[in-house]
Amino acid sequence: MPSKTSFSLPDDVRKRLQMLDEDGSPEEVQVKEKLRLVQDFLHDDAQDQLTSLEEKMKNSEISKEVYISKVKVLLGKELHLENGAHVDGVEQNGKVNGFANGSHKEEDDVNMATEQEVTETKSPAAPKWKGARRSKTNPETKNSPTSTRVTRNSGKQPTILSMFTKVQKRKSGDLNGEDANGINEPKKEDDSEETQEEKRLKVESDEKLSEESKSKITKPGPAAKTPPPKCPDCRQYLDDPDLKLFQGDPDNALEEPEMLTHESLSLFEANEDGFESYDHLPQHRITNFSVYDKRGHLCPFDSGLIEKNVELYFSCYVKPIYDDSPGLTSGVFARKLGPINAWWITGFDGGEKALIGFTTSFADYILMEPSEEYAPIFALMQEKIYMSKIVVEFLQKNPDVNYEDLLNKIETTVPPAGLNFNCFTEDTLLRHAQFVVEQVESYDEAGDSDEQPIIVTPCMRDLIKLAGVTLGKRRAARRQAIRHPTKIEKDIKGPTKATTTKLVCQIFDAFFADQIEQNDKDGGVKRQRCGVCEVCQSPDCGKCTACKDMIKFGGSGKSKQACKQRRCPNLAVKEAEDDENIEEDDVPAEKTKKVLQTKKKRQTQSKLAWIGEPVETVGKRHYYKKVSLNDEVLEVGDCVSVSSEDPSIPLYLARITSLWEDNNGKMFHAHWFLRGIHTVLGESSDPLELVVVDECEDMLLNYVQGKVNVMYKAPSNNWFMEGGIDVDLKVIEDDGKSFFYQFWYDTEFARFETPPKTELSEDFRFCGSCTRTKEQNEQEVPRPFEPLENEDNDNKALYALAWFKGEQFRVGDGIYLPSEAFSFSVKPASPMKRSHRKEDVDEDLYPEYYRKSSDYIKGSNLDAPEPFRVGRIKEIFCHRRSNGKADNSEVKLRLYKFYRPENTHRGVKASYHTDINQLYWSDEEVTVSMSEVLGRCQVEYAEDLNESVQDYSNGGPDRFYFLEAYSAKSKSFEDPPNHARSCVHKGKGKGKGKGKGKGKASQEPQESRTEPQTPKVPKYRTLDVFSGCGGLSEGFHQAGISETLWAIEMWEPAAQAFRLNNPGTTVFTEDCNVLLKLVMSGEKTNSLGQKLPQKGDVEMLCGGPPCQGFSGMNRFNSRTYSKFKNSLVVSYLSYCDYYRPKFFLLENVRNFVSFKNSMVLKLTLRCLVRMGYQCTFGVLQAGQYGVAQTRRRAIILAAAPGEKLPRYPEPLHVFAPRACSLTVAVDERKYVSNVTRGNGGIYRTITVRDTMSDLPEIRNGAAALEISYNGEPQSWFQRQIRGTQYQPILRDHICKDMSALVEARMRHIPLAPGSDWRDLPNIEVRLKDGTMTKKLRYTHHDKKNGRSSTGALRGVCTCAGGKTCDSADRQFNTLIPWCLPHTGNRHNHWAGLYGRLEWDGFFSTTVTNPEPMGKQGRVLHPEQHRVVSVRECARSQGFPDTYRFFGNILDKHRQVGNAVPPPLSRAIGLEIKKCVLDRMKEEQATADVKQEKMEVSD
Repeated sequence: MPSKTSFSLPDDVRKRLQMLDEDGSPEEVQVKEKLRLVQDFLHDDAQDQLTSLEEKMKNSEISKEVYISKVKVLLGKELHLENGAHVDGVEQNGKVNGFANGSHKEEDDVNMATEQEVTETKSPAAPKWKGARRSKTNPETKNSPTSTRVTRNSGKQPTILSMFTKVQKRKSGDLNGEDANGINEPKKEDDSEETQEEKRLKVESDEKLSEESKSKITKPGPAAKTPPPKCPDCRQYLDDPDLKLFQGDPDNALEEPEMLTHESLSLFEANEDGFESYDHLPQHRITNFSVYDKRGHLCPFDSGLIEKNVELYFSCYVKPIYDDSPGLTSGVFARKLGPINAWWITGFDGGEKALIGFTTSFADYILMEPSEEYAPIFALMQEKIYMSKIVVEFLQKNPDVNYEDLLNKIETTVPPAGLNFNCFTEDTLLRHAQFVVEQVESYDEAGDSDEQPIIVTPCMRDLIKLAGVTLGKRRAARRQAIRHPTKIEKDIKGPTKATTTKLVCQIFDAFFADQIEQNDKDGGVKRQRCGVCEVCQSPDCGKCTACKDMIKFGGSGKSKQACKQRRCPNLAVKEAEDDENIEEDDVPAEKTKKVLQTKKKRQTQSKLAWIGEPVETVGKRHYYKKVSLNDEVLEVGDCVSVSSEDPSIPLYLARITSLWEDNNGKMFHAHWFLRGIHTVLGESSDPLELVVVDECEDMLLNYVQGKVNVMYKAPSNNWFMEGGIDVDLKVIEDDGKSFFYQFWYDTEFARFETPPKTELSEDFRFCGSCTRTKEQNEQEVPRPFEPLENEDNDNKALYALAWFKGEQFRVGDGIYLPSEAFSFSVKPASPMKRSHRKEDVDEDLYPEYYRKSSDYIKGSNLDAPEPFRVGRIKEIFCHRRSNGKADNSEVKLRLYKFYRPENTHRGVKASYHTDINQLYWSDEEVTVSMSEVLGRCQVEYAEDLNESVQDYSNGGPDRFYFLEAYSAKSKSFEDPPNHARSCVHKGKGKGKGKGKGKGKASQEPQESRTEPQTPKVPKYRTLDVFSGCGGLSEGFHQAGISETLWAIEMWEPAAQAFRLNNPGTTVFTEDCNVLLKLVMSGEKTNSLGQKLPQKGDVEMLCGGPPCQGFSGMNRFNSRTYSKFKNSLVVSYLSYCDYYRPKFFLLENVRNFVSFKNSMVLKLTLRCLVRMGYQCTFGVLQAGQYGVAQTRRRAIILAAAPGEKLPRYPEPLHVFAPRACSLTVAVDERKYVSNVTRGNGGIYRTITVRDTMSDLPEIRNGAAALEISYNGEPQSWFQRQIRGTQYQPILRDHICKDMSALVEARMRHIPLAPGSDWRDLPNIEVRLKDGTMTKKLRYTHHDKKNGRSSTGALRGVCTCAGGKTCDSADRQFNTLIPWCLPHTGNRHNHWAGLYGRLEWDGFFSTTVTNPEPMGKQGRVLHPEQHRVVSVRECARSQGFPDTYRFFGNILDKHRQVGNAVPPPLSRAIGLEIKKCVLDRMKEEQATADVKQEKMEVSD
């Protein structure tokens, strides 16, 4: 608001003042009315004086009379001043009609008694009745109808979302001496007005101050634009074409008192005594009603006006209570009933329609049909009531759904007949969000204190954020103890109790008994309230069970519960938010080098003596087998304890691997154990369990404290059949000196593996840790072998092969190098980092564009790294030293460079059409150090292959081919030279001329190496639990590692989809707990006669159990723990324990590893470890395995004893680094999966264009299930995804039919990358249903964003200026959705909502329901005005086009969104396959050795 330098009054205000002076009304009324009129125009010092007078009167320092006289003097001065210094043109002050910008909020708070006069002049019968009403200010009148009404309402009404009894808000101070209902007629006129007045004065004076200080600093910009005028009563815009006036009453309409005594309605005679003493107010039905303010504006009665004491009246046809036909019969017309004191809702009539009622001073009225002109306003009211019913019922039965699911529910619900609207949309939900949330709060209040309130469900939190709902408003207004009649049936049957095996159950119970007790003891820091909202600031009610227990209300004080009326909604929601938001760095973490924590040990005084002679002497070391320590004999192989300097650290434990004496004294070599509590398991570990680690050191024997027993717990021979039987959780007795171990543990990757065989060696100086560490270090250094003669060059020594990282590299091999290892001669036109900000934007047309300040675009590949360089080894060499000997410390490679298509002058476009593994030969050479090499690959000339390029490429990753050579000089493509082809040894015999140094010797190993005789891997019999439509299984099938014989999926449409794609699978559509119970009790089939898998049948178990109910980050408490104990994660672990499969995979959202302070992860691993499984965990990014989508998933892998534990697959594709932060912090320690290549990849990233550019164009709402492709595949990805069989028919290229308004918004989102709702123009457009949208009005000053360059306001609600929200500010049916600028400042400007995908970018995580305002709003097609189709989403997940989905469009979207991307599970499947192959090869080798031995012995 610009500062007020001059004090000017508009003409209409001047006229009103003049009339007031003439009309001779009482002094008090006159002063109040004058104050109200000029309030906004007073100088700041006058405002301050008023505020202080108000304070004094409130604190009883001055009487009311003194207050009135002082105000009168003050106003006299001010008005006198004004007359002397009148400035014309109200506009200069940014005022219209006496409204200050940004301060309409309280305008209507002050019009109770003041307006009384106006109305009295209008209706002849009014004075008597109004007088009656006012006469109740006499405190003796105990039986105020209104207060009885409230008590009656709260006691009787069987309402669903009952009791939204609207009540005047008061400061808590006003309640002293009043009934706690907060409605008290007697004091209404004076009190509420005084406090309202005071509030307004305070707020306005503050605002003026801050405004003034601002306006002094700001540069003189363009003239400030002013908001349009609003009606001071109903707060509607006076220039709004939708503002309707009441059309007037019929001549025979009666006033309220006459009407109530009319014979067709009257239940008593027309004497006032009878009327006043009547116990309850009479009730009537009304039809054909209109509600309006005293200016005759038709207005809604549910928007908070009644609470703010705005007088609303209604005209109608009144009928007796027993007549429920809405026709105009058997009743009377009534005029101007009211004012309305309260409105209320009672239960749903037959479950569908709510009954709504008004209460005036004289009667209750139940509404039936509105008048024709009032119908549209009333329809909104019914819409919102019905909407809240849907929401509460839906969330009560499905607490874990997300915002998109709720939208889906709302959009697919058909409104009950007889309501004036035909469908619900997202706009409806956002429009009524405040009301809906209040109903939810009210529902929660009535719930049990230990139930999780609906308000904190993910869905409600999203709605509260998006719509900017103020919590606790309604409750603060009501402040009455409500017995909430639950009209909504509670859904008692939650999920069935988890079926668990004894082992799993014991682990949880043992662990949690201690934990929960501990937590309950600690009591934890309980923040109970935010302290800011109205609920927090209200007093304890003194009536609820919690209050009755408080000491101050005479209770015991044991329960320590907060007053039920004061349970802070903001805090509950905030805690749920904090719980889920886990901060992750946007940049991938650098590989951490392994750091061994040095153990600070303490020496002890001990007697030491060798036993026996030294067994061997090496240098100065004399080795012994035994030593006596304090009369205890220690041998090599014994385990000992070593105490720490820090007494709080438990004893260190080690195995003695050798004993010796040298100059340092009596020594031993300690191979350390790690206690389970120091692994990732932390406090969930068995306190006696140890793990073997590769850490060891030489130490003095006097550090040893004593001998301990450490036994190796080997898996039993019958391990696979022992699942589910009773076992003692204790492995050994705790005598303080006994421990056990089962696993070797990798501290960096958190891998529990079977200990290496060498662990149990008898050698007196063998240390497994030393050996492995040495091997490890040797592998890190390249070593050359097989020297070649080299006549040409004296200072180079050439070699035929070299070993590095356990791999053999030969001349002629293809290798990977980091992208910075060498560059190309062609500088391709790299995509410039262009700024997407346009400078010259018309801010009046695009008022939200200013919010786009950052250049970062979600889903953009601009910072994606380049894939690895590929080269072919021409020479392996070392430089010779001056003495002629080769310097083997640095091995060098001379390479031929390969170009990828995008490295040629054709640039990125070229790569889009070519195969992802196609290269170009070039004769450019480069020398690199061998230590840079990242791995080996195969690069062949396509013409020389014995199979098709397709088959060759499908043979595995790391296979590339070339057809042409590229010359950077001439920028041309030609046939490759002979020496490029000659390296292929298994070709059609072309070009056999061998170059130098490539004799027969180097050829043979290559032969045998490219095609070793690999044993055939059997397919594992798999059970897929929570299978969904089958993404996980599909990937495993593609990898050739499994056949899914059984799948369990409770949701019918997904189960059907699984059947469609896997006709040979038995799909169980029932609760997995029921099935496990059946199997465990010995059943062979289920109730449908389907055969159940038995123990020993299942070789592989995979699945992604849902984690609702305990998915936050806060620690477990008793409630969330019991949810967890009954959760599907626990059931799934029990499946694993019972069936004991060879491999086990648990897939989940990224945050699974962080839930409950990582406790969910720890307990899951703890169960697997106790069962005897080798196991590990990691986070993978699906985008790195070949889909154009960011999707991070936690994967837990486990392998049975005897199998090898798989590693996580190395990334195949490069991907945006922001999305590749895959480290996991557990107890302050960062873990990474075993991936060594970091964010590198062997292929380029897959883009949206690769994914879907070949699909035919469709419109919003396209529903044809089968159409023709209309064209060939364009990219490698499209060729793969369409499959080799010729498929003319494209299925499921269908998209959601968005409402007319949403469609118009999509149409106006530009096609440029990064476009979203902030690019929408603020215009009126005609929608496809023929209606017009409105322009969004900016009506308030925005404290944070100031004004636009044209001086326009930027706020759409009072909260923009720092006050609380005002529901009258909400706007609807605008192209720019009102709720986004409303809450944008708090939510990163809602970047990405209504966002378009970018052709060269990637999808955000594919969701179960694409919604432009959902959690993931970037769902618009890059060029078409619609959301993405089911098939496009399926492709973004990597499903082949032949894959079928089942059900309606929303079912299909959900199946796709919930699936594991098959390319990801395929990559994991290939890793499992490698492990099986390695095991088979090892077994083969051992068998061969045995065979040889037998032959020799023969």
